[in-house]
Amino acid sequence: MPTPRRSQTERSQSTQTALITAARTLFAEQGYAAVPADEIVRAAGVTRGALYHHFGDKQGLFRAVIEQIETEITEDLKTVLGAAGDPWTGALGVLSRFLDLCLRPEVVRIALTDAVSVLGWQEWRELENRYGLGLITEILESAAADGLLIDAPIPELAQLVLSACAEAALMIAHAEDPAAAKEKALAALVALLSGLVKQPPVS
Repeated sequence: MPTPRRSQTERSQSTQTALITAARTLFAEQGYAAVPADEIVRAAGVTRGALYHHFGDKQGLFRAVIEQIETEITEDLKTVLGAAGDPWTGALGVLSRFLDLCLRPEVVRIALTDAVSVLGWQEWRELENRYGLGLITEILESAAADGLLIDAPIPELAQLVLSACAEAALMIAHAEDPAAAKEKALAALVALLSGLVKQPPVS
């Protein structure tokens, strides 16, 4: 039997997926600046015109790659939070898992090293806000509902906690010993968050 022809939407999605997959691998291995667009399209098995059509340019493709990584990280952290029995345990679990993810080479290279220089500081901050702020706000609101949170404006508090987490991630990314930096950063963040709760439950 003849193979059913794919729709235009399916072909378009397949091309985008191929480009993002190829670019993600190459960016992680070599860094954004070292990867020419031609190498990406060859690895993806598509034309250079396809890259421009779907993403505008190499920077647009990089943006799609980092959006994919941020989405995966957020979903991972939501799973950790959903498995926790209470907001404090959830917050600790999310912090530890987030910093573990920051040890991954592709996260270090793409999200924590190249993203700031490729996208610019302001767009990088907006990206972190879009993916991380909602989850932090959810944790703080849950803690407040359980009577654990000190009296403080949650939107502003969430923004400050997000900034602290982002700074911890950057410290890990640029440390000579990332694993050791992760443990120190986690201890510091736990100490910081402990000051936000009225009485942390005994684990």
